[in-house]
Amino acid sequence: MTDTAAPDVRTHCPYCALQCGMSLGGDDRGPGGPLRITPREDVRTNRGGLCQKGWTAAEMLTVPDRLTSPMMRATRDAPLRPCTWDQALDRITSEVTRLQGAYGPDAIAVFGGGGLTNEKAYQLGKFARVALRTSQIDYNGRFCMSSAAAATGRAFGMDRGLPGPITDLGRADAILLAGGNVAETMPPFMRHLTDAQEAGGALIVVDPRRTPTARQANLHLQPTPGTDLALANGLLYLAIEEGLLDEAYLAARTGGFEAVRTVVNGYWPDRVERVTGVPVPHMREAVRLLARGERSYILTGRGAEQHARGTDMVTAFINLALALGLPGRPGSGYGCLTGQGNGQGGREHGQKADQLPGYRRIDDPAARAHVAAVWGVHPDDLPGVGRSAYELLEALGTPEGPKAMLLFGSNPVVSAPRASAVEERLDALDFLAVADFVPSETARRADVVLPAAQWAEESGTMTNLEGRVQRRNRAVLPPEGVRTDLEILAVLADRLHAPGTWSDEPAEVFEELREASAGGLADYAGISYRRIDAEGGVFWPCPSEDHPGTPRPFLERFATPDGRARFTPVEHSGPAEDVDPEYPVYLTTGRVLAQYQSGAQTRRVGPLVEAAPEAFVEVHPDLAERLGIADGDGVRVASRRGTATVRARLTDAIRHDTVFIPFHWGGEARANLLTNPALDPMSRMPEFKVCAVRLEPVLPESAPDVPIDARIEEGASA
Repeated sequence: MTDTAAPDVRTHCPYCALQCGMSLGGDDRGPGGPLRITPREDVRTNRGGLCQKGWTAAEMLTVPDRLTSPMMRATRDAPLRPCTWDQALDRITSEVTRLQGAYGPDAIAVFGGGGLTNEKAYQLGKFARVALRTSQIDYNGRFCMSSAAAATGRAFGMDRGLPGPITDLGRADAILLAGGNVAETMPPFMRHLTDAQEAGGALIVVDPRRTPTARQANLHLQPTPGTDLALANGLLYLAIEEGLLDEAYLAARTGGFEAVRTVVNGYWPDRVERVTGVPVPHMREAVRLLARGERSYILTGRGAEQHARGTDMVTAFINLALALGLPGRPGSGYGCLTGQGNGQGGREHGQKADQLPGYRRIDDPAARAHVAAVWGVHPDDLPGVGRSAYELLEALGTPEGPKAMLLFGSNPVVSAPRASAVEERLDALDFLAVADFVPSETARRADVVLPAAQWAEESGTMTNLEGRVQRRNRAVLPPEGVRTDLEILAVLADRLHAPGTWSDEPAEVFEELREASAGGLADYAGISYRRIDAEGGVFWPCPSEDHPGTPRPFLERFATPDGRARFTPVEHSGPAEDVDPEYPVYLTTGRVLAQYQSGAQTRRVGPLVEAAPEAFVEVHPDLAERLGIADGDGVRVASRRGTATVRARLTDAIRHDTVFIPFHWGGEARANLLTNPALDPMSRMPEFKVCAVRLEPVLPESAPDVPIDARIEEGASA
């Protein structure tokens, strides 16, 4: 580096909610110039570590099919062609005006993402309610953490991912992780689990697969998919039977336990073993490990949450944690492992159909009055509760549903359940506009595509899985012709003559967010850019600038009216769709190490494509032998909703009755062509994690074979 080179920029990884610290540097940091990534030792979540996605994150900025000009199609059947920004914005404005004039404000839908910064998530919610006056807004985080959010809100009065700093885990005597494969989804997280084991602690993993995380566990419980609730109730039964409850804690800090005790009396060990397939001795060992020490954690990931009864599944694990006296004690508790980069902050400030900034409910008159005053509108002018994510997608283009959609930071053609039906609904719209940095599978179906800036090209804040608000700092300018989402929203608000102020500067938007969140559950009023920089991040709630922030929010009381945590009795009912003679095998879905979410980013980064070039289906060798499937064969996997074609990967790390497909790929390999959109009645989470399928080998000439270059060229053709 020369003497005149700019100093490295301190920022965070663009991928998962661990938000690993990194510095970006390089001699030429103009648009498209090379960036050098250096992991930061001062950020305790990753402590100098990065996964392969983090190390290669800079390559995302210069992928071959990066969009640098707006694209528009003249008619629905015409191809997307480059156009000017004025042409694209004029088209969006005219379509919004025309359709709302004909059908009313709810004719326009907005769909956001859990990777947007706090500033963008906040501004997107404000734009929907004030500029568009529509109730029809939700986001892809509904597909990730919503069941855990609903369960923790019900039990503790507040949803705050981890209830303490991640470093608490390294001092735990026991950790039970249900439905999470952090060794692949957030590898630096494993350091904290390893710290605990090296100090004599135990790691218990609940997963139908023997994942890399499960292989490191002291104890692996391998239940039938969809039976986690029965397992958790069975563990609580054993805790009661063996006298392991914290009776003093139950009396002082909780309410409602007796109703739960009555329900779990029906989950005796032999019954739970028959339902789950987990041996009774393993269940007993798990409960004893959790109860043996002073500090224990129960954590859930998507495997326990993405179910049509996901809220109740998480509640069952929370009940177990409460019975053992864990939540609200230093170094112990229940926590949800947030997945998307800003999955925590993205659900706090107004992207969800039922929320206003600060985790306020949109149907609360006091919340409406507070936020309306900040926005400079009358409370009666704010819309009410809209449709949740899948219900919104399902309603697109129907007589009663939205006629147009504006989409930021999401790719539902790959990520939503029953994906072929989502494609049909998008195609039924009168108009679709997408802001993205590449021609994703969803962007290719749009009428207007706006080229958006990426993580290193813009500033803002992100809230990591601990509830710590952190700074993302711009290291390079975006390519010429590319704008940030804040710039896009500000100019559209101006063209639509929206009331109030609409800044495109992240710092100014954050100041407004602070005011709008003040007094809410997720109170950011005392958090400033200055404090974040000085303190290495600030934990919410933080109601004033002289408040230290709240790394452990439940030490003195829970956020319920009486300060007590609430037990809720829950019963096992099995998956919404069980196996039968026609579809005799369980399918579960998830992630792999080298890919992320819908793959729109990572499937374009060379080293990540080389590491994980295509989708696959994991099949136990015994099941494969019965079906005449060999390792590497093309396999057609069919459910009641569709068919996916992928290659077989034989492994004894999965149950005999279960197969696994990662969901990062598009086209015929989409796992979400198969998944069940059955919704949790409370969280509106679809049942991604279990459905019934059948498998059959396909002829070699019809097996999947899509080379890397062809995939990139396909994306560039939009």
